[in-house]
Amino acid sequence: MAKHNILGHKGEDLAAEYLERHGYTIHDRDWHCGHKDLDLVVTKDNTIVFVEVKTRTGTEWGYPQDFVDDRKIRRIVNSADAYLRFYQIDMDVRFDIVSIVAEGETYRVEHIEQAFYPPVG
Repeated sequence: MAKHNILGHKGEDLAAEYLERHGYTIHDRDWHCGHKDLDLVVTKDNTIVFVEVKTRTGTEWGYPQDFVDDRKIRRIVNSADAYLRFYQIDMDVRFDIVSIVAEGETYRVEHIEQAFYPPVG
């Protein structure tokens, strides 16, 4: 497996562990439906949260969350819509980012709640 894939999987593991420690329930990891995909689907306080996990080895080129651009946001929102329809879920929805920076053998985890809203139009 490529080095960046290993780092990505490690990041998703760390994000899931972090969220569970903070009272979230994990429902899906790496959910796929056709070309749609979601990193983590979690719930807390009657809210379903779609979590994009971004992991980088440093911040020289920007913070991990800086790489969630408008195109990526549209893909996440479309995937979340497919997930909600597929499972017939009617709950409040939120979009978060878990940003992870690897610094040698340590990892800095930052949870950004309500990181973005679905675009209008």
